[in-house]
Amino acid sequence: MSVPQSQPLHTVEEYLALERKSEERHEYLDGLIYAMAGESPEHGIICVNLAAQLHPQLRGNPCQVFSKDMKVRTGPIPRSGLSRKGMFSYPDLLVVCGELEFHDKHRDVLLNPTVIIEVLSPTTEAFDRGEKFWRYRTYLSSLTDYVMISQAMPMIDHYAHRSGEWVLSTVADLEGTVPLASIDCSLRLADVYDRISFPPEALDAQSEQ
Repeated sequence: MSVPQSQPLHTVEEYLALERKSEERHEYLDGLIYAMAGESPEHGIICVNLAAQLHPQLRGNPCQVFSKDMKVRTGPIPRSGLSRKGMFSYPDLLVVCGELEFHDKHRDVLLNPTVIIEVLSPTTEAFDRGEKFWRYRTYLSSLTDYVMISQAMPMIDHYAHRSGEWVLSTVADLEGTVPLASIDCSLRLADVYDRISFPPEALDAQSEQ
């Protein structure tokens, strides 16, 4: 996450009121509001590739894909007008199965994602792997899969919630595929990274793994 746009602590309701009027996106963490940095071309290409892969696989399925403009609430149920505890984030891509559950009547904050996908960047990777994933797995009982996609090399880390445990599998091969059994879909790395050019050293590091 980037530096907070302001230091004073805000309640959840204050954040949502400000965010709904803002032309830019901001995330929220325990009272602090963080301006989201712009994305690289590679980040945008990967996000489009992901949506293009998942959408046809989910056609006719009770699950649907949402883009990075949909917020997710992660934390305890806020107390009206008082709460600062919690996180509101914009996953790069998410899948929801069944009826959509929303934070309030505005229908812009989801509560029940099944799959969350984050495209890692140098400024967000540590947070995505650490604090953010901890909150996702602690507070989102609906979540079955958390997927982190590298921009630096062809590599996908996939955490699957199975039998009460989060199990990590890593695929680092452009010929490889990441199965998402909970939604009966898969991600082909060659398609995820379509139109992405990696430096030779990234591919060399991959071949040595």
